[in-house]
Amino acid sequence: MSEAPSNSSPASASELPDRPFTPYPTLMAEAAAAHPDLPVITVEGVSLTWKEFLPRINKVANILKSRGIGRGDYVAVLARSSLEYVTVFMGTLASGACIVPLSGMASSEQLEGMMNDSGSKMLFGSASTKELIAPFKGKLKNVPEDGYVAFDFEDADWQSFDGLMANASEEPVDVDIQPEDPFNLIYSSGTTGVPKGIEQSHGMRFQHVIRFQAMGLDEGATCLVSTSLYSNTTLVAMLPPIAMGGRVIVMPKFGVEEYLNIAEKERVTHTMLVPVQYHRIMKHEDFDKYDLSSYQLKLSTSAPLREDVKRDIAARWPGKMIEIYGMTEGGVGTVLSVTEFPDKLGSVGKAGLGAEIRIIDEEGKELPVGEIGEIVGRSTAMMNGYHNRPDLTEEMIWMSSEGERFFKSGDMGRLDEDGFLYLLDRKKDMILSGGFNIYAADIEAELIKHSSIDDVAVIAIPSEEWGETPLGLVVLEKGAKDTAVEIKEWVNARLGKTQRVSDIVFREELPRSTIGKILKRELRDEYLKSRTVT
Repeated sequence: MSEAPSNSSPASASELPDRPFTPYPTLMAEAAAAHPDLPVITVEGVSLTWKEFLPRINKVANILKSRGIGRGDYVAVLARSSLEYVTVFMGTLASGACIVPLSGMASSEQLEGMMNDSGSKMLFGSASTKELIAPFKGKLKNVPEDGYVAFDFEDADWQSFDGLMANASEEPVDVDIQPEDPFNLIYSSGTTGVPKGIEQSHGMRFQHVIRFQAMGLDEGATCLVSTSLYSNTTLVAMLPPIAMGGRVIVMPKFGVEEYLNIAEKERVTHTMLVPVQYHRIMKHEDFDKYDLSSYQLKLSTSAPLREDVKRDIAARWPGKMIEIYGMTEGGVGTVLSVTEFPDKLGSVGKAGLGAEIRIIDEEGKELPVGEIGEIVGRSTAMMNGYHNRPDLTEEMIWMSSEGERFFKSGDMGRLDEDGFLYLLDRKKDMILSGGFNIYAADIEAELIKHSSIDDVAVIAIPSEEWGETPLGLVVLEKGAKDTAVEIKEWVNARLGKTQRVSDIVFREELPRSTIGKILKRELRDEYLKSRTVT
């Protein structure tokens, strides 16, 4: 395995592997030629070798070509993860079109808005999403009557995927893909109305491939992923090994025992998980009984990984552990090698390969080391922009005094004297209490130290006296007997006077997105609603 990129010194674009841009379909064709008998993709125990997979990819590309869909067009998928889904994903890229993977967590109204915003000309669906599609099927501006394709069900009003594939050509489609061409369009989550469409280019994805190749996600790697295919978290781990002669195993639904069984049986070398998955795996009573000695590297992203979990992983799970902080939009990106920097586990690392991080204040002025402000970043991998929203793209840009373009993250943080980034809160989640800025992350970090607490979130709630005040929402460990008053007194004795929580509320669980982010807006809405009910 290649050594994971160290963050012991500042990284720059010049440290990235020097390789000219190569379109992803070309990378796949090269991998197929070099490894025809390699089982490249596995889903639910069914594997395809390159000599089986590439002809299917080409069939999808030819189906799209026959409908006049190619470079500059968009194709959407709203479905459960499957071999068919991965095939359409790769086939769309091979046609030169842009893939639009949609989230089944969105409402039908939002999905209709995304479809019309993207201009997608076809929609592939599965039995699990058919009812979500039903309210807008036939009403979309750009999808013809025969443009709805079913993966795993039969319906007279839907085209059969197997039927379309049966007579399609296996010949490769010749298309001139340029770095700026759209690769995928990912719609952001956690918003009302139609979410923003984040358009990533082929050039951006190529940068991801060579960055993760430097971490060993290349020839010989077996990477296990268990988050959804509409998530950038999944794609940054899945795309490089496929393109570089490795193998990917996709779990349509995550379960701790199934994950560990697959990892042991298939001799998995690499994985990408989100913090809540790591937390559940490390708490499993039989974790230490599994043979995970094949692991070379584990990756975590999407939300901060708790310091105690990082230490536990480093102690008990073989191989390196790297935490990645970044945005789907790109620009901002840090890397923390947990096994190399045990004294920096409270951070999310230093700027990754090809990236630069700075901290700015409300007026856009750059702040010195140690001061808290908004995190901005630039890198060799940055989105084209928000689809159809140049205004929102412009709002995101911060220009440095050197005239360089950075992306604003919306996150608050600080850099230490060694260049390690310490993440605090989303800017919009910062608690303003009595004129002081309070960061939920600081309070959460203290609360989680309590031996009876399994999970925690801190949110701002209205206060007549202070404007806002922190509220602690706590999930107790099984069998814990502590009262809310006892935990409140315990944590407030350890916090600064301005940080003290106004109350502790017990919950059975905390609401999370499909990639494990705590939905604080949902928590705030629930709290406010409970206070207005008479």
